[in-house]
Amino acid sequence: MDVQALRARADELMAQFERMRSGVGDLQQQLKAVKATVTSEDGLVTVTVGPRGQVTKVEFDPRIYRRPNSKELSATVTETIRRATEQAMSEVEKLVRPFVPDSQFQAYIDHDLDGIFRQLDSELPGEERR
Repeated sequence: MDVQALRARADELMAQFERMRSGVGDLQQQLKAVKATVTSEDGLVTVTVGPRGQVTKVEFDPRIYRRPNSKELSATVTETIRRATEQAMSEVEKLVRPFVPDSQFQAYIDHDLDGIFRQLDSELPGEERR
């Protein structure tokens, strides 16, 4: 086992931990404040979502009743929600990125704890992995 490599990795993890600890309060507030509001291309549907992509508000322009088509409305609402969620997730990713190493970032965004632990395990020097 390479003691210098292990010490360097421990120092890197401590620095990461300190960054997280010092910025976690602000990060929590910023994450709670994330919201995305998107209006459909036809301007008839507006959707607002929160930081986890949860729908918090759906608004319909009164002109929507001029062309009653439930399938079209359903598709428009679904697409508008998808776009709003994508926008909110992008903002969350920007806020979280400085606190998560690049090698673990996608697993973190996907909520893949096994992937994060596998990545950490593969980075540690030591015995052959089973």
